[in-house]
Amino acid sequence: MQSICKLTFIQAATAFLLTALLFSGCKPDDFQKLEPRNWQLVWSDEFDGEEGAAPDPAKWAYDIGRGGDGWGNQELQYYTNRPQNVSLDGNGNLRITARRESFAGAAFTSARIKTQGLFEQTYGRFEARVKTPYGPGLWPAIWMLGSNIETVSWPQCGEIDIMELRGQKPNIINGSVHGPGYSGGNAISKAYGLPNGRFDTDFYTFAVEWFPDRIDFFVNDYLYQRIEPADLTGEWVFNSPFFLIFNVAVGGNYVGFPTEETPFPQTMTIDYVRVYQEAN
Repeated sequence: MQSICKLTFIQAATAFLLTALLFSGCKPDDFQKLEPRNWQLVWSDEFDGEEGAAPDPAKWAYDIGRGGDGWGNQELQYYTNRPQNVSLDGNGNLRITARRESFAGAAFTSARIKTQGLFEQTYGRFEARVKTPYGPGLWPAIWMLGSNIETVSWPQCGEIDIMELRGQKPNIINGSVHGPGYSGGNAISKAYGLPNGRFDTDFYTFAVEWFPDRIDFFVNDYLYQRIEPADLTGEWVFNSPFFLIFNVAVGGNYVGFPTEETPFPQTMTIDYVRVYQEAN
């Protein structure tokens, strides 16, 4: 009887694992490709400081302006550097908050912070522990752009989306890359869905491990996608420095418009950001 129960448990566990793999779009073979890495921390922000304080200006800059004007996507928010939209919470977290309010001709405000001009890196592990906002029309994202964007423009500079979420589907995130021939709606992308739970009710660690010949995408160290040059429909443009961006957009062609049921304010809470290089 005990051996039957044990076998039943193993079968059930195996079935659950395979279901999770299928739901996330990841193949069991993906785990066999992983190699041990000796990661060394080279840059981080733990967001320690007083409540209401701005993020460290030695590490973060701002994009300020109306989202739909400066960055496309038909977004509705005005990005600010006000503490109402971006500030520390006094408990070791950074809050990026989207609000429904009239501001400079926009109906919503939010924030978009970046390390452009302050920190950039080629290859390594980039991770952040985050709790997302939720609601139709909300678009939180953790992503990277090629530091040569000012000279070659987008999408030639390349874009790596570590995590983006449609607020109306708070249990599903996407990891994507954009480049020449595979940008916007044609990005190379894969979804990861939680079998139980939502990304707005707890913290999750989102990460990419980026190498010269591949980019691996993780949620809580679970590999759900690997992108290699052969997977692309255009040029591989991921061999030069990139910088980090964190933002919460409102509206846009990726998520649609907020509705009367969309609760505001909504906050993306960031526990930490850490960047590593291989020690060797």
